[in-house]
Amino acid sequence: MTGRLPTVFMSHGPPTLALEDSPARRSLAGLGRTLGRPQAILCVSAHWETEVPTAGVATTPATIHDFHGFPEALSRIAYPAPGLPDLGRTIARLLGDAGIACELDEARGLDHGVWVPLMLMYPDADVPVVPLSIQPGASAAEHLRVGRALAGLREEGILVLGSGGAVHNLGRYVPGGTEVADWARRFDDWLDGVLTAGKADDLVKTWTDGPDGEAAHPRDEHLLPLPVAFGAAGSGARGRALHRGFMDGNLGMAAYAFR
Repeated sequence: MTGRLPTVFMSHGPPTLALEDSPARRSLAGLGRTLGRPQAILCVSAHWETEVPTAGVATTPATIHDFHGFPEALSRIAYPAPGLPDLGRTIARLLGDAGIACELDEARGLDHGVWVPLMLMYPDADVPVVPLSIQPGASAAEHLRVGRALAGLREEGILVLGSGGAVHNLGRYVPGGTEVADWARRFDDWLDGVLTAGKADDLVKTWTDGPDGEAAHPRDEHLLPLPVAFGAAGSGARGRALHRGFMDGNLGMAAYAFR
């Protein structure tokens, strides 16, 4: 890709994505080469929930193994990317300038929503990473506002990355399953139409309205990184699908770049 970096939303899938081959894993493994090496990465993860936006400012963020019931090999993986406290403080300043309260966390490490995709994209772990939390009590519109406040980071060579899931209902998760339910495909198609047309107004509507949204996201935490990434691309941005598909039955693995 040429010019300014796009912002990106990706579906990080189950932790086993780090170990097991799949089309989604291969797509992420090639994405780092496609994007090139950013100055740093701001990663908004579905697995860090706080009351107000919070940026991690650890100098050497730990690898967090925030899961259980998966192969022991996953718990031995480390992703020793450096932190970048100055970027965390810049994020807090930009949000504050936009009237959005932001806190800093000196101890926060990198949860699997961060390190699983990044170990595929940038396996050398040499790009500084700053995590940013989501707020499950806040609306999609509020998360879009957070992203828009951070749009200037693209000018500094910062990759803004939202890590969540296009379709995420663990109650209908089928490990190894290959059949995809109609409701999952319909929601995935709706989301693709909204993002590729750049319909920010549609994106921030309550996506759980209606049976497909309710089934696709019983909780919205895995979609909340999406409006942050979309907003950080700036006004008028449109999405381009980098990957679409499902794994383990109804787990949506779509990824999009926004410009």
